[in-house]
Amino acid sequence: MQARDLCFKQALTAALALAFVLMPAGKALAQTPDDFYRAEVVIVERLVDPSALEEQMAGMPVEPPLSGIRSLWVEDANGNRASDVRLAARNELYLNQAAARLENSGNYRVLATAGWYQTFPPNYNGRPMRVAAGKWLGGAGERAVEGHIEIDRQRYLHVKVHLNHWQEGEEQQELITWIRETRRMRSEEIHFIDSPTVGVLVFFRKIEG
Repeated sequence: MQARDLCFKQALTAALALAFVLMPAGKALAQTPDDFYRAEVVIVERLVDPSALEEQMAGMPVEPPLSGIRSLWVEDANGNRASDVRLAARNELYLNQAAARLENSGNYRVLATAGWYQTFPPNYNGRPMRVAAGKWLGGAGERAVEGHIEIDRQRYLHVKVHLNHWQEGEEQQELITWIRETRRMRSEEIHFIDSPTVGVLVFFRKIEG
């Protein structure tokens, strides 16, 4: 328990330090706005043989990717990442330890790690943020895991995850699984939203001035 508390304090110290850097010059940490949060999202791929899945996605209607939206974590064909959010390094994330445990189990591969600061006031209607990660599918010209994540706040924070997991077929790309879920978040709790092949870790912490 002491080791876990130490890890939490180190993560919080790093978070507060980064929050100070992100603020305009001359602003003190005591002036942190109300409803200011540290948000973290980690996307992982479960290492299973797609042919072993019982879930059949053939013929499922898939909406085309949203266009003209902000990017949370988007990788191009060369592995270059783009984001419209100022992201923290993976080793600064509170979720880094949980992501490492999943990797060390040998059952998961981490595809994306995003941590940032944002104000989520009451009645906040978030905008979708694009995600594109995982293996590059040359025939389709996109990443294997694509979709968007949206964060809203009415009385509580809610995360909407809309992700597709594709593979290259003989003639065209094939849908393996997807995530279509809205989850109510509790501050300072790790939430895991998953499908048979893709999972999303989510963590929020309110930053008090």
